[in-house]
Amino acid sequence: MAALIPDITKVRRLVIKIGSALLVDDGGLRAGWLHGLCDDVADWRRQGVDVILVSSGSIALGRRVLDLPLGPLTLEQSQAAAAVGQIRLARAYEEMLAPHGVTTAQVLVTLEDSQNRRRYLNSRATMETLLSLGVVPIVNENDTVATDEIRFGDNDRLAAQIAVTCGADQLLLLSDVDGLYTANPKTDPEARHIPVVEHLTAEIDAMGGDPVSGLSKGGMKTKLMAARTAVSGGCAMAIAEGSVERPLSAVADGARVTWFLPEGDPQAARKRWIAAMKPRGELVVDAGAVRALSQGKSLLPAGVVTVAGSFGRGDPVVIRDDHGAAVGQGLARYDSAETRRIAGRRSDEIAAILGYDPRAALIHRDDMVVERA
Repeated sequence: MAALIPDITKVRRLVIKIGSALLVDDGGLRAGWLHGLCDDVADWRRQGVDVILVSSGSIALGRRVLDLPLGPLTLEQSQAAAAVGQIRLARAYEEMLAPHGVTTAQVLVTLEDSQNRRRYLNSRATMETLLSLGVVPIVNENDTVATDEIRFGDNDRLAAQIAVTCGADQLLLLSDVDGLYTANPKTDPEARHIPVVEHLTAEIDAMGGDPVSGLSKGGMKTKLMAARTAVSGGCAMAIAEGSVERPLSAVADGARVTWFLPEGDPQAARKRWIAAMKPRGELVVDAGAVRALSQGKSLLPAGVVTVAGSFGRGDPVVIRDDHGAAVGQGLARYDSAETRRIAGRRSDEIAAILGYDPRAALIHRDDMVVERA
């Protein structure tokens, strides 16, 4: 079993979720703890690891500044607290990572950003660019504008969605418990720790409980929901005790955690997701484009012969050769009207045709499944 356990020291792209109870206490921001976490993040960055932080805490920080009463807040109070707390949270990360030479960026998202394909592509492209520049994105739900119908509702599931969106190979949920137990260890002395979950079964789902912290919205139930999203997207996930001074180092040194093993790798999972979509349009490409696609290259407008259907940016389209055989399927980076205008044109002609700086590919290879070589 040990050979199956992921190694956090060999991760390529790591998403870390930080819960409110770890970051904020009755006295406000836990600066000493955050300093240790940022030391760890800087160490991982120096090793070439892409790191994304999904951080709770903005509402908890803001309500203290605004002196809002204890207990549940109204939606308007929560949004006001988030607006005040977000700027303080972002500043704290910036100030503690800057001495290490690490640049940070604040990224605020809602559930709609992952459900709408155009927004999904925009979010993914932005995150990829930030990571390629060595930036550590600080992600949070945009609580200042999100209402119930467009909310994730907890950062466990948000972190899992970010991990899948960005193709992360590991997701670490820092919590106030060191993993999954057969029952709540705070109330049941017979509860047993589960070090590895190979498959998410109904029995595992039944172990989910309620939140154990007054500051945290997510209990074990939301963590199991996050695990289902992460592992189906090819991302290993761990639940770890986060209150120690250097939580990443603790996991690397063998601290007790629960690992949820992934189903394949992130890229393969993403390809399965794209292949399962119902196409909204069709592109017929020339022989040169077919050869390029078989070699793992992106589809450029110059290779497109005809365009059929009505589709928007981010919609799936099927790709066919000039004999009508399916070559693959991918997510279009232009809508159908723009695609018709630039079909068959060289890349250096597109800016003049569309009136703005173009995207290099019509369908990027990362957003495409090629069915045959």
